[in-house]
Amino acid sequence: MELAHSLLLNEEAYNQLGEVQKAEFIFDWLRYLEKLLLATSRNDVKEKQKTLVEQLLSLLNSSLGPPTRKLLAKNLGILYSIGDTFSVYATIDKCNDLIRSKDDSPSYLPTKLAAVVCLGSLYKKLGRVLGNTFTDTVENILKAIKSAESQGRYEIMLSLQNILKGLGAAAAPCHRDVYKAARSCLTDRSMAVRCAAAKCLLELQNEASFMWSTDLDSVATLCFKSFEGSNYDVRISVSKLLGTVLANALISKHPGAAASRQSIRRVSLEEVLELLGTGFLRGSSGFLRASGDMLKGTSSVNRDVRVGVTQAYVVFISTLGGAWLEKNFAAFLSHMLSLVSQSHPKATQVQIDAVCSRRCVLFILRATIGGLLGEKAQIAAAKDLCQTIWKLKKIVDAVMSDGNLETRLGSTDVAASQNMLVCALQELGNLIHSLGTTAAPLLQDSSEGILDSVIEVILHPSVAVRLAAAWCLRCIAVASPAYLTPLLDRCLERLTLLKSSPEAITGFSFAVAALLGAEKHCPLGIPHRKGKIILTLAEDLLCSATQNSRLSAQRTQAGWLLIASVMTLGPAVVSHHLARVLLLWKCVFPVSPKDLETEKSRGDSFTWQVTLEGRAGALCAIKSFVSHCGDLLTEEVIQHLLPPLSCAVDLLTQLSSILKTYGSPLKTPSVVYRQRLYELLVLLPPETYKGNLCVILRELAADLTAPDTQVAAPTFLLPPLCHQNDLFLLSPLLQETDHRLIEEQLLLSNGIACGSLEYDPYSIYEKDVEADSVPKPLLPTLSVISSAVKLFGVVCAHVGEAQRLLILEQLLNAIKHTKGARQQVVRLHVVSSVSSFLKYVAGSKGNLGPEEMRRPALALVMGALESPSPLLRCAAAEAWARLAQVVDDGPFTASLAQVSFDKLKSARDVVTRTGHSLALGSLHRYLGGISSQHLNSCVGVLYTLSQDSTSPDVQTWALHALSLIIDSAASLYYMHVEPTLSLIIMLLLNVPTTHAEVHQSLGRCLNALITTLGPELQGNSTSVSALRTSCLLGCAVMQDNPDCLVRAQAITCLQQLHMFAPRHVNLSSLVSSLCVNLCSPYLLLRRAVLACLRQLVQREAAEVSEYALMLAKESKQGLTPDAKIREIGLEGALLALLDKETDHRLCQDIRETLNHMLTSMAVEKLSFWLKLCKDVLAASADFTAVTCVDTMQEEEGDKGDDASVLTTRNDDRSHLFPNPRWATRVFAAECVCRIITQCETAHGAHFDIALAQEMKKRDSRNDFLVLHLADVIRMAFMAATDHSDQLRLSGLETLLVVIRRFATVPEPEFPGHVILEQYQANVGAALRPAFTSDTPPDVTVKACQVCSAWIASGVVSDLNDLRRVHHLLVSSLTKIQAGKEALSHLYNESASTMEILAVLRAWAEVYVIAVERHKNHKQPLKTTTTCSEESVRNGSYSSDGLIDLVHTDLGTLSRLWLAALQDFALLSLPSEFASQLPIEGGAFYTAETSENAKLHYYKSWALILHATALWLTSTGFVVADPDEGASNLSRPVTPTSMCQGSSSGATVKSPEDVYTDRFHLILGISVEFLCSLRSDATMESITACLHALQALLDVPWPRSKIGSDQDLGIELLNVLHRVILTRESPSIQLASLEVVRQIICAAQEHVKEKRRSAEVDDGAAEKETLPEFGEGKDTGGLVPGKSLVFATLELCVCILVRQLPELNPKLTASPGVKASKPQILSEDGSHLVSAALVILSELPAVCSPEGSISVLPTILYLTIGVLRETAVKLPGGQLSSTVTASLQALRGILSSPMARAEKSQTAWTDLLRSALTTILDCWDPVDGTHQELDEVSLLTAITVFILSTSPEVTIIPCLQKRCIEKFKVTLEIKDPMVQIKTYQLLLSIFQYPNPAISYPYIYCLVSFIMEKLQDIDKKKPKDTTELQIFQEGIKVLGALVTIAEEQHRSQLVASLLPILISFLLDENALGSATAIMRNLHDFVLQTLMQIGPQYSSVFKSVMASSPALKTRLEAAIKVNQESVRVRTPTSKHTKHLGKDSSIQLKTNFL
Repeated sequence: MELAHSLLLNEEAYNQLGEVQKAEFIFDWLRYLEKLLLATSRNDVKEKQKTLVEQLLSLLNSSLGPPTRKLLAKNLGILYSIGDTFSVYATIDKCNDLIRSKDDSPSYLPTKLAAVVCLGSLYKKLGRVLGNTFTDTVENILKAIKSAESQGRYEIMLSLQNILKGLGAAAAPCHRDVYKAARSCLTDRSMAVRCAAAKCLLELQNEASFMWSTDLDSVATLCFKSFEGSNYDVRISVSKLLGTVLANALISKHPGAAASRQSIRRVSLEEVLELLGTGFLRGSSGFLRASGDMLKGTSSVNRDVRVGVTQAYVVFISTLGGAWLEKNFAAFLSHMLSLVSQSHPKATQVQIDAVCSRRCVLFILRATIGGLLGEKAQIAAAKDLCQTIWKLKKIVDAVMSDGNLETRLGSTDVAASQNMLVCALQELGNLIHSLGTTAAPLLQDSSEGILDSVIEVILHPSVAVRLAAAWCLRCIAVASPAYLTPLLDRCLERLTLLKSSPEAITGFSFAVAALLGAEKHCPLGIPHRKGKIILTLAEDLLCSATQNSRLSAQRTQAGWLLIASVMTLGPAVVSHHLARVLLLWKCVFPVSPKDLETEKSRGDSFTWQVTLEGRAGALCAIKSFVSHCGDLLTEEVIQHLLPPLSCAVDLLTQLSSILKTYGSPLKTPSVVYRQRLYELLVLLPPETYKGNLCVILRELAADLTAPDTQVAAPTFLLPPLCHQNDLFLLSPLLQETDHRLIEEQLLLSNGIACGSLEYDPYSIYEKDVEADSVPKPLLPTLSVISSAVKLFGVVCAHVGEAQRLLILEQLLNAIKHTKGARQQVVRLHVVSSVSSFLKYVAGSKGNLGPEEMRRPALALVMGALESPSPLLRCAAAEAWARLAQVVDDGPFTASLAQVSFDKLKSARDVVTRTGHSLALGSLHRYLGGISSQHLNSCVGVLYTLSQDSTSPDVQTWALHALSLIIDSAASLYYMHVEPTLSLIIMLLLNVPTTHAEVHQSLGRCLNALITTLGPELQGNSTSVSALRTSCLLGCAVMQDNPDCLVRAQAITCLQQLHMFAPRHVNLSSLVSSLCVNLCSPYLLLRRAVLACLRQLVQREAAEVSEYALMLAKESKQGLTPDAKIREIGLEGALLALLDKETDHRLCQDIRETLNHMLTSMAVEKLSFWLKLCKDVLAASADFTAVTCVDTMQEEEGDKGDDASVLTTRNDDRSHLFPNPRWATRVFAAECVCRIITQCETAHGAHFDIALAQEMKKRDSRNDFLVLHLADVIRMAFMAATDHSDQLRLSGLETLLVVIRRFATVPEPEFPGHVILEQYQANVGAALRPAFTSDTPPDVTVKACQVCSAWIASGVVSDLNDLRRVHHLLVSSLTKIQAGKEALSHLYNESASTMEILAVLRAWAEVYVIAVERHKNHKQPLKTTTTCSEESVRNGSYSSDGLIDLVHTDLGTLSRLWLAALQDFALLSLPSEFASQLPIEGGAFYTAETSENAKLHYYKSWALILHATALWLTSTGFVVADPDEGASNLSRPVTPTSMCQGSSSGATVKSPEDVYTDRFHLILGISVEFLCSLRSDATMESITACLHALQALLDVPWPRSKIGSDQDLGIELLNVLHRVILTRESPSIQLASLEVVRQIICAAQEHVKEKRRSAEVDDGAAEKETLPEFGEGKDTGGLVPGKSLVFATLELCVCILVRQLPELNPKLTASPGVKASKPQILSEDGSHLVSAALVILSELPAVCSPEGSISVLPTILYLTIGVLRETAVKLPGGQLSSTVTASLQALRGILSSPMARAEKSQTAWTDLLRSALTTILDCWDPVDGTHQELDEVSLLTAITVFILSTSPEVTIIPCLQKRCIEKFKVTLEIKDPMVQIKTYQLLLSIFQYPNPAISYPYIYCLVSFIMEKLQDIDKKKPKDTTELQIFQEGIKVLGALVTIAEEQHRSQLVASLLPILISFLLDENALGSATAIMRNLHDFVLQTLMQIGPQYSSVFKSVMASSPALKTRLEAAIKVNQESVRVRTPTSKHTKHLGKDSSIQLKTNFL
């Protein structure tokens, strides 16, 4: 293919190729040429133009396919527009000659068509350059059209469109001729020609003004005719033409035309609407003929005309635009409603027509009001609708009150208004539903009286109107949940009052049912007791039904409808009333068959009618119960349901005889009864009715084979039984489109009505698939078949095999015995049932049964496979494969495939070929690759069929089957890939574009092939490269196809290719194709575009965005009028599309795409994204709200440059997002939150204003979030104060995120302040509306969260400012104090619980923060110099002030907190304790709503627990001592609900008991939560819980409780152990360890207390008789599970081994120590290890002496293990934090009293010696490997042992010798820091008061030290470290002098003095000496000064004996005295101070 990439055609390469390759080669060359021509310079093109033109023209004769000729024409146009135009006339003449040719053979046709296309392209590109040649051309083309076949007519129309586009007004002379030709083509039998003609006329009307003036009527009539027998594409094209022409007629100003032809008059709106109305009402027939038919009452308007006109209405209004519609809304609305009024009986006289017309009108209203108007205009429209409803209501009222005069007049007038009312009510409902809570002002406006008008209309005599009004109420309730309960109350009240009016009974029962159906769309629910009220009312209606025969039918229906709708409230409500309902069900059916017989003989027609309706209602209620309360369907309940069920089945068998007896009045009730029973049985498990299976099956067979309906309606029965992917074969109508609502009616034959609410009032409470559209149940006669088919599948699968065989035979015979149309109906029903049966069996992995079963099943399916109905063939193909699947037998499957092969080879008719080719495909789909031989045969047959150009249908089905085979064969198909790909490309290049369905199938095949090849497409081999090129070529052909669904396939294929071989897909052209189709009128194309975009932006968001923008800037005429990519980028275009789009799936894709783009690019394009969000949020924010923000901003002194919110009204921006809907604004607010989250992971400057400003100065392209803070807060404010509740929630969430992220960001201009401080007013103003009385609880809950976050953030330090927000919390606290009774009765009780708990949680958060700040503040603060005094003062004020703020309400709060905790504790109990719970519920929840309430408690309890624990701690659990009276209890104990339960007569609990209860409550909740942590438990909850425990154990009383109850302590430790095991978070583990430490402290205190009291009590007795306290008692045994110490050890070992696995002896494979390198732990790890060591060191104190002996080895092993594993050498001789911790722990253990207690001393001594040995062993490599341990750490440990234990541990010679040896070795180490530390340690040992310990060290080491010092004396110190070593050595010797006995002291001083004096410098040397030597001189002199006076006699004698020394010393003293006079004394002082302190610090652990 690379050879095709040149400017001129490579003819040599071309001629060597075969026919198929030539076509590919040419297409690829032309594609390349198009790009090349645009990129080549004009001169280069001119050079080769002549050759190129010749080559291109020569191709005209080479039978080009449609895509190639289109490309050829395009290239010719481009070539002439770039190069010279002189030869263009010759080219045009050549084309005209080719067209004139008389050759009519099929082989010449492509040449003619190519010439036609070329002419179109040339004129389009060159336009007026071609002068007057166009008249001849057009004349020639128009002449050709007369003899052309459909393809020719199609191409000519498109060519004429291009000619008109190119010439513009210049083509005026030909306009009339073109118009005439296009008129005839507009009613062509080929649909593609009609579409092309519509496009041509659409182009023509731009210039030909006669079309929308003089010929307007004829254009309209022509369009109406064109709609007859049209398909979806024609209706789209022609409706666009008609709508545009009519819109132009109305608004065009054409001065030229007016001057030349005065006769043009302006057309009025009334005339245009009248014209459209004519088409809607009369269709395309002339007026006279229509009126004649109308008089006879026979004609019905052709449905496709009506649907076409409906679409034209929408185009007409959309073209005129939203602003126009706003102005002319009243006229438009009255016209639309008049279409269904009685003044046009044609549209409404038959029920079927009325339903269809209503649906069309509703579609128009929805598309225009819902699609074009902004929210304000929609509210105005709703008011107009309401006025209309009032007017119509008055007419009806007048007639009803006057009805007795002339009843007929009354009935027609009432009928006249009913359809108009239905449309008005449904649109009003839809409108309010889409407005959501933004409709609140409209509903509150009493002057409009919307609610009143709807409720009044409920009494209308027509059922349809009553149902529509009920639905409208449901929509209002879903939109504004606050109205649900009031509306329910009003309707129930009216229903109770007007029990004697039949209309009121049915109307208000519909309304109540509809409102109950709305409940599941309202998360806040309705009060629980409503269910009981409604059930009581329903019972009442049922019981009183028999009292008045006039009302019995209505009361019965109403009663059961209410019961069925109550079931939708779910198990929580129904469970309380189940017994009553079961009783009602039992009573409504006769008890036994005998009673049924007596009933039959007794009743009359009317009673049977009522009875059947009542029983159908009861069945419907049971069905509702089963589907909504599945949890309640226990064995017991099923047993209760069985008797009524079997009676219902008995009655089913009797129905036919009852019908015979009483005739036609019972026909409908009996059908409805059957339908209800079948629907119920489908839902129930078949086991429940297994006794009746055969009876039911017989009845089903009778229903299916002798149906009531005579019309076949396959489109509602079969689609569920066909495979979704096959449906596209059948009719585009089965696919999803934007016009689905009206197009659906074309699927049903003309005799069948569309679905409508009045056919099944019970569907009013069901949850519809699309939540916002009215349910559309079909006629009962159709629904019963649908239910029977479903049930047949289930029942037939469960009956015995003999019975099953019998029934299949019976069905087969039923088809044989009927004829004609009736046979079609029966066959349809039978095949549907068998398909349903096979689908059920396959789904439940069942089996068909014995072999004889196969024959009838096969015969049934086989007959359908050759049925003329394509839908039936499709279902039969599916059943064919399912049959093979359930038989599950290889030979049988092979025989089925063989049958299809044989048929396909022999048959020539389309029906057989299509059916069996799909059958083959389906077999492969369900059974995978059957076998390779079969695969080859299948592929061969389907290849042949797919090339059958005589029948596009056969090609379509065969190719679809081929795509199924490719999909299922997977890798087996590799050998066929190349030939299949060639076939696909060949067909794509040659099949006429008019056969779009063939191209769609080709697209599916290509997609399947790409999927099969998968990642192999990335390969570089020649074969793969060729395959890839072919795939891309196929995609390119499809992308140019005029059919939108083919283009959708192309996009899907490219998406697949991009996934598997991204480098080879040209992203730029793909993105361009996506942008062009972004706003396509075809839903499936838009879905494909978005699915592809969603995939692309996951990897390449930035590139996609850039390409889209580049493309938008390059394209001259803009991409599509709707996508404003140039102004707002692809992201903005997607946001705008999201605002307009109604398809849920598509909206979801748009959201995901935008989210991916935001995640990838928000940080880089921050300003752009924030501006987008701001535009959306500000575009429709109330102006008042915006100005309000701005004034506040100015008050706060914020003069930022962000005051752009006010300018959002200016023209340049306002059109970007005109009136976005609330849902779009919510999404924009969510995007702001996401942007903040994205910035968190990016640069730190996003949250640091000083850094951000500095970086912005450095490079202005830098952009940071903190610079846009004002904008973000403004957006949050706009959202939080909107009318829409969802938007308010999003706004508050944004505010919360902002507070949490920016609370700590400082304000550089005002040190000590934070940046958020300036936005206090905004935050307050955003929160205030959320606390008004009419705010829904969920908004208040979110606002409470923001309040507490704001107060807790510490942004505001001034108490007065804080009070603004604090006041809001106080008001909510006042509101909730009355508990669950206080709050609104609008919502479910659980909503009150949610609100109360949110308020309490918010207060808890504030209190916890206040206490923390208060604590921190009480600690001495080191105020830094930067803080001004004022800020310190403010700080103190706020930290104390905040606690004061809370303190005032603390009494109330504590009571409420405790009550909430008690509720939570009760709700947390396991279900087996349910009977013990209080009947009336808790303080804040009711018993009935406890399940819902649990969730709210679960969210709030943790913080409340923490706050309560802190409060209890602050009261100190003060319990009086008995001898002190009650003096300590002056503080009143707040009564909690715990002690309120006791009646006044009962004993009041003592304070001790109250505190004990509270203590156990907090402890119980904590333990229950921590011991079974759910996976969704938040970190916040766990932390709060642990902090609560810490707070609790901070005070003595709870500690004494824990200490005295050992089991409790152990339980708590085990729970904490589990927390540590299951949660990795270091903060949680540390908090847990802190609680463990407190528990151990509590145990220590308890042991001490017991010892003290025992000593006091037993003071006189002998010490030996005292019992042992502490764990281990006398034996020392610690029992796991019973021992506190053991539990603690387990926990500590867990922590230590996790951090240091080497501590585990099992892991290190030997019980001893295995050498491993020491390591430094992470900061978190160090903290954890240190905390564990602290706990370990405390443990001996909890044990008895014997017990301590048991635990000591473990504790020592772990402590020394940590020392060994973490003793890493650090610079400067520092010790790591873990080493320090282990040394401190060692000291704690060694100095334990147990080491000296009589009973344990010996054992301890032995153990401690072993421990010391272990430390000494660390030094010596055990297995030859030397460990790099830190000597200082080990030496320090030895020193700790020497100094902290009793002497007998360390003075045994072997140990002492080794210790001394270690000191010697360490002094030898070269590292100066080690030497310094060693000297310091030795000093501490030498100074130890016990000579037994210190003397051996002195004896062994002093001479060694002296030598070392004399060495230094010789060498002289060179640096500070050496100096320091010397100083430390001298200090040691100095100490020795002090310690030495008198007789030895003189000797020591005598040996020390010479060393010291040798370092003194004389006067001359001092001047030139180094700083080191000078320092040394000073130090020595100072030391001498100290020693001299102390030991003067020795001093003097030494001096006397050595005159040299004396003179040296004297000289030094003299020099020193002189310098003292000069020098300031401070420096020396500070220097010494520093040295001392440093030594002190470094040995502070000793």
